[in-house]
Amino acid sequence: MRNYLLTGMITIALGIGVGVYVGWVQYPVEYRNSYMCQLSDSYQEEYTLMVARGYREDGDLNKALDRLQPLRAVGVPECDDGRSYQIDNIPEWVQVLTERYISQGADPALIRDLVALAEGFGRLTPIMESFRS
Repeated sequence: MRNYLLTGMITIALGIGVGVYVGWVQYPVEYRNSYMCQLSDSYQEEYTLMVARGYREDGDLNKALDRLQPLRAVGVPECDDGRSYQIDNIPEWVQVLTERYISQGADPALIRDLVALAEGFGRLTPIMESFRS
């Protein structure tokens, strides 16, 4: 019984060791030519929310625009993947996202962050008025 247990533990340890070696040393994952516009829609939204939170904290519109710029799909053939919505205009993207979050009844704190950024871009619409801080 002890031999089976010892053999099993050695086999598991060797398997883990070989797996780690092959995955990290021999054939590691290499990302090349990856663009932020290739992120899934939900990750693009989350990234925009993070930038909006940062803008609300520091008030630097140029920094927020620089951070959102990589989401643009214009001029990147790899991003032409047939999505229903591609980000070509950053202020319009923020406005569309903000209005969608408002219509879906998302967390008011997230909406306030997005409204602040939309207002910074000059894209404040009547539906956003009640979420201004």
